[in-house]
Amino acid sequence: MNRGGMNLIIAMAEPMIDVSPLAPRAERYDYILRIAPEVLAPCPDLVAAMATAVSLLDQCFPEFFWIGFYRVTTPENLVIGPYRGTLGCVEIPFSRGVCGEAARTKTTVVVPDVNAHPGHIACDAAAKSEIVVPVMTPDGALVGVLDVDSDILDDFTAADATNLEAPGAARRRFGPISGFQ
Repeated sequence: MNRGGMNLIIAMAEPMIDVSPLAPRAERYDYILRIAPEVLAPCPDLVAAMATAVSLLDQCFPEFFWIGFYRVTTPENLVIGPYRGTLGCVEIPFSRGVCGEAARTKTTVVVPDVNAHPGHIACDAAAKSEIVVPVMTPDGALVGVLDVDSDILDDFTAADATNLEAPGAARRRFGPISGFQ
């Protein structure tokens, strides 16, 4: 199936990624944003949608060594999962760390050097830079955060923030994806 110049290959009713992980980041983000509505639409719930999003990001961005979500499970508290990478912190209160900061402020936080960021929680010593994006329902309720870590200093730009925020903006503009209702 052709999607705007890139193919989405359907095998066993599941899409396969058809963009090179060596392509420029902008091209890989463009690909994900094109196929995300179709890939996420059949997700029956939020956890399935999050797991699918992690898989998509992992396949397109192998340079990110940790990709995952922390979900709001009780007021002012995040719990890990789903994710891909080394062991992460199991729970993070809104009052601690970069994930807590993004949850508390409901804004994306880009950290060029985690060792220089006040309050950073070192879940993995290999992390050098990080980006955390809040995940909200169409009415603005926080359901979790997307956390992406890199072992490269200053690896995330404003373009990464814009692209990682885009699925949420599209959902608010065009209606809910079943897993993010």
